[in-house]
Amino acid sequence: MTTPDHLKYTETHEWVKRETDGTVSVGISSYAQEMLGDIVFVENPAVGRKVVKGEECGVIESVKAAADLYAPVSGEIVAANDELRDAPEKLNHDPYAAWMFRIKPSDPGELDGLLDAAAYRNVVEKDKK
Repeated sequence: MTTPDHLKYTETHEWVKRETDGTVSVGISSYAQEMLGDIVFVENPAVGRKVVKGEECGVIESVKAAADLYAPVSGEIVAANDELRDAPEKLNHDPYAAWMFRIKPSDPGELDGLLDAAAYRNVVEKDKK
């Protein structure tokens, strides 16, 4: 399992990357991908939708389970990775290269409350027990 140090994470296994334009890209962690197995369907939130931190905003399905996606910060969805609609398996190949959606945060300070890589690794270790 990889956990890149330059990303932030949520306890619900999303990764978050701050982009140069002020938006944040969101995807699923390597651990989430491993737990789900072969991903067969992704439903991203609609562009223009306003979300609140922690709100369910999408769905990801695999051959063995379905899981909700959660907004890591509050704001507006400004992009969705439409490639995943036709090729959800990209998340299996490299979950950190395949962002799912982007949010323009309404409160950029919420990013400071997300987990760093070390804290996320601790969450995963507890989850495995």
